Amino acid sequence: MAKNFNPEHREGPVARMIEEQTAKVPSDVFLWAALGSMAASLTLKILKKDEEALFIGQWAPSFLLLGMYNKIVKLEGHE
Repeated sequence: MAKNFNPEHREGPVARMIEEQTAKVPSDVFLWAALGSMAASLTLKILKKDEEALFIGQWAPSFLLLGMYNKIVKLEGHE
C-alpha cells in the first residue's frame, strides 16, 4: 500500500515551498544556531538553571538536523 501512495515520488506543495525557502538560508546559520544553543545551555547550567539548560541544550541536534536537510536540498535540489 505504501508503495502506491506516491508512485511519482513528488513532493507536495508545502514541502516544495519549505525547500525553496530553506535553500536560501546559508548552512552556517544552522551550525551557529546549534553552537549558540550549546553555549546558552552551558551558561544556564552554570547559573544553576538546570531545567532551562536542558530545554535550550536539546535544540542543538534539531538545528544540526535542519542544517543537514538544508545542505541536501542545496546539493540535490528540490523538484
